[in-house]
Amino acid sequence: MSRENSLQKCAALLLFLTPAFAQYDLLLKGGHLIDPRNNIDGPRDIGIQNGKIAEVAAAIDPSRARKTIDAAGLYITPGLIDIHTHLFHTTGIRDAWAGDASVQPDAFSFRSGVTTMVDAGSSGWRNFETFRHTVIDRVQTRVLALINITGLGMMNDVTEQVTSDFQPKEVAAIAAKHKDVVVGVKSAHYQPPDWLSVDRAIEAGELAGLPIMVDFGYFLPERPYWKLVTERLRPGDISTHMFRGPVPWVDSQGKLYDYLKQARQRGVKFDVGHGGQSFVLRNAAPAIAQGFWPDTISTDLHAHSMNALMMDMPALLSKIMALGMTLKDAILRATWNPAQEIHRTELGHLTPGATADVAVWSLLNGSSVMATPMEAESPARSGWCAK
Repeated sequence: MSRENSLQKCAALLLFLTPAFAQYDLLLKGGHLIDPRNNIDGPRDIGIQNGKIAEVAAAIDPSRARKTIDAAGLYITPGLIDIHTHLFHTTGIRDAWAGDASVQPDAFSFRSGVTTMVDAGSSGWRNFETFRHTVIDRVQTRVLALINITGLGMMNDVTEQVTSDFQPKEVAAIAAKHKDVVVGVKSAHYQPPDWLSVDRAIEAGELAGLPIMVDFGYFLPERPYWKLVTERLRPGDISTHMFRGPVPWVDSQGKLYDYLKQARQRGVKFDVGHGGQSFVLRNAAPAIAQGFWPDTISTDLHAHSMNALMMDMPALLSKIMALGMTLKDAILRATWNPAQEIHRTELGHLTPGATADVAVWSLLNGSSVMATPMEAESPARSGWCAK
C-alpha cells in the first residue's frame, strides 16, 4: 500500500469517527421535560439542530449529536416568557421607570431561565424607536414591547397624566411599523377619576389589533376595579398587579368576590406583575387556595423589585408554588399562556420545528418564611424552590 493511499484511508476513518456529520448540534439527555402546550410531563431527550427543536423522544442515541449534555435529575422547560418587565435603561433619567429604574435585559434574563422579556410600556409612541435602537436591537434576549398610550411613556408619573398625549392613532401607527416586536398597548399609573387612559388604550388596541395591559395605578371610588375587569376590558386584555393590596378579593367570610369569576368568564386575563409592592399574601393566598390562579406569572422586573422581595422569576415561581400551585401549572403560566396572550404562539413550547428556547432547572424542596411589603411575615410554608 502506498503512503498516499494509507493517508487517504486514515482521513476517511477520522471523518467517520468524528461528529461532523451528526444529526443534531446538541442533545439534552435524560431530563424531565415539562411542556404544557404539548401536554408533556415526563422523561424526554431533546435533539437541537440549527437553533430549532429537531426531535423530542423517550430516548435519542448520543452518537447522533455533536454534543450531549447530561440532564439527568434536572427539569427541562421552554424558555420562560416574562410579560411584565422594564428595560428602557438608556435614557439616563434618574429614578424613572424609563430610565435608571429599568434594567439591562441580558443581565437578568438567561441566568433566570427567561428567554423572552416584554417591556410593559416603559416607552410611548414618541420615544419607542429610541428604545428599539438603544435596547431591543442590541441585546441577545428576545425583547418585545407594549407601547404606552402616552407619548413619552414612563419618564415619570406626570407624563402619564397628560391626556392630550393619549393618541391611539399614533400608537397604532408605531405598532404597525414595528409589528415584529410590538405586542400590545399599556395604560398605567393614571391618577384622575375618569377612565380616559384605559379607554384610549383600548381604542389603540382596537386600531392595532392588539391586547392592552392595565396597571390600574390609583384606585378611586369613581372608577372601581371591578368595573375595569367586568365592563371596560375586552376579552384578551390583561389586568396586571392582580394581587396588589387595593384589589378587592375576599368578603368578610373570606370568600372570593363573584366579580372576579365574571371577569374571567368574559375573557379578561389576570397577571401577577409582582414588582416591589404589588404582591400581597392576604390576596394571593386565598385566591390560589380557592382556585383563582393567575393566567400569567410575571415579575414586573425593575431595579427596585430585583433588589427586594421579588428578586427574579425563579424566586417568584417558588413563591407561587409554595402557595399551592403545581410545578407544571406554574410553568404553563410562564410559557405557553403568556405566548398566547401576546399572540406569539411560535414561542412557549418545545414542539419540533420551534425555536430552541430552552431552560434547564434543578428543584430544591425546603421551608421558608414568606414576607411582602404590606405584611411583615407569613407562616413558614413548605414548597419547591426553583434554581
